[in-house]
Amino acid sequence: MADSPTMTYGGYLRLDRLLSCQAPRTGAHDELLFVIIHQVYELWFKQILHEAELLQRRLEEGNSGGSLHTARRIAKILKTVVGQLDVLETMTPRQFAAFRDELGTSSGFQSAQFRELEAVLGRRGFPASDLRGDERLRAAASRPSLLDSLLRYLAGRGHAIPAAALERDFSRPWEPDPRVQRALLEVYADESGPAAEVCEALVDVDEGVQEWRYRHLKMVERTIGAKIGTGGSAGADYLRATLFAPAFPDLWEVRSQTDSQTEPAGDARPAKGAAHDG
Repeated sequence: MADSPTMTYGGYLRLDRLLSCQAPRTGAHDELLFVIIHQVYELWFKQILHEAELLQRRLEEGNSGGSLHTARRIAKILKTVVGQLDVLETMTPRQFAAFRDELGTSSGFQSAQFRELEAVLGRRGFPASDLRGDERLRAAASRPSLLDSLLRYLAGRGHAIPAAALERDFSRPWEPDPRVQRALLEVYADESGPAAEVCEALVDVDEGVQEWRYRHLKMVERTIGAKIGTGGSAGADYLRATLFAPAFPDLWEVRSQTDSQTEPAGDARPAKGAAHDG
């Protein structure tokens, strides 16, 4: 084991290996940017998966404070991931075309880590070819999703989560459940309570993923337009199909079921313009 007083910055971060991982295949100036941005994406996906594992464990332990902290960290990371697209969008279509042919059959849709993240967020029904070649994805697609962990957390706090939702087949996609939504309305009745705060933090995570999908779509559209994506993917059409598909549909649905809070009768105020007794 290395003696810590002799550990250097470059040695700890293994910078010699890290900085040798960029190998552009052309002399195009912008190819290095393209490589680095996508490598950094993968590093952030790794961190999100690391945090999501902790978040599920904390939810199932009933740890409100820890769950809130971890969910907020994931949401912040997603903001950073979205922000990186601002840098990538400084590359023009012509600059991308200068090296695009060298990408061959590679495509961002082949990201194993992002597929695993989708599974953690509840996506099921992956192509059989994806599942055959990826043990981690198979495992993630058959175990409880982040939503399932939230339901266990809420049940542990005494909320009326139906047994069928807690004991469901986790390899099947989640279907919105009116009984779960009624329990969530009860949670949101106490807006300052820890359970409501945890739910809202997960909405932030869900919104962050949807924002990334939207910004990714617009980046692809401005770079390659309606062309087929690299690797033969459907490009912008595929990305468009994934928009507005929330990971936690019940958390969004209860917003349309929430009544505005009315003031207590004893606090009634006279109508505007009404006469006052002298």
